[in-house]
Amino acid sequence: MKTIIAILLVIAGVIALLLIIALFMKKEHFVNREIIINASRQKVFDFLKLLKNQEQFNKWAKADTDRVEGSKGTDGTVGYIYTWSGNGKAGNGEKEIKNIIDGKRIETEIRFEKPMKVTSSFTMETESLSDNQTKVTLINSGKLNYPMNIMIPMAEKNFAKDMDESLSNLKTILEK
Repeated sequence: MKTIIAILLVIAGVIALLLIIALFMKKEHFVNREIIINASRQKVFDFLKLLKNQEQFNKWAKADTDRVEGSKGTDGTVGYIYTWSGNGKAGNGEKEIKNIIDGKRIETEIRFEKPMKVTSSFTMETESLSDNQTKVTLINSGKLNYPMNIMIPMAEKNFAKDMDESLSNLKTILEK
């Protein structure tokens, strides 16, 4: 019986410590990744602004090829909403185009319902380096409230890795 109580006290102590640490941690995440693609800015931008195209290179979209997809509005325009419902890795949620600066920037909002309710901003920027070379920048930012903010350091590390993989996939598609 003393062993069980000791184990429970250790578990309670670890949980309390994590909750205390979370009180002092940042609540916002920010990840910025980029890649150079050997294609014109307009070609890259025209591909990126269509959310259906993003599903071809996005690492998480590839996590569940059997997910149920839906949409509202006209793809590539402000207000368009892409929805999905999938397995535990893909989750459930929607992505909405919030703003477009033609040829330069696409701002979207991602609203996850499962595995947990989270909203974040996802921005894609294109910059011409030459007639046939474009720098693409992906920016993921958002907020995790206490006590979920304890996960931000791990999330930022994983987001960076996943965004790099997605950018590599995009480069392969657009340089064919």
